[in-house]
Amino acid sequence: MANILSNLSYAKGSRKKKKRIGRGQGSGHGGTSTRGHKGQGSRSGSGLKRNFEGGQMPLVRRLPKFGFTPRNRVEYAVINVDLIQKFIDDKRITDGVVSPEVLVAIGAVSDKRAPVKVLGNGELKAKVTVTAHKFSASAVEKITAAGGTATEIPNAKAAE
Repeated sequence: MANILSNLSYAKGSRKKKKRIGRGQGSGHGGTSTRGHKGQGSRSGSGLKRNFEGGQMPLVRRLPKFGFTPRNRVEYAVINVDLIQKFIDDKRITDGVVSPEVLVAIGAVSDKRAPVKVLGNGELKAKVTVTAHKFSASAVEKITAAGGTATEIPNAKAAE
């Protein structure tokens, strides 16, 4: 009996009754077409702005506005000289050459596209050759005091 054509039916949940709006009183959705009488949403073209809060002052206008963020600001990946010394002590830097590529390879800098700036926090005892996009004055002083050299790479992002 299962394979007779007259016994076929749709799978349960596969067919939904669509709400047919504005098709007369017999549909149950005639007259106002489920929009109600009068009011804001009853007429065509009605709709609220995304930040509309029922007439109260919107949040974006209540909050204070201050400061300025320049469009061409350069975000540097920062590394201190004490971290360079730690990598030398841990034998992660062996040849005495520190460059942005080396710092990315050992995991000191996560963003390989960001320009690198060396800061002078901490002490440096090892003689190293450091190449970076920018140096603080104290970093250059500490690197040269340890017998190393600080070479600045021209930065394409900063020049824009």
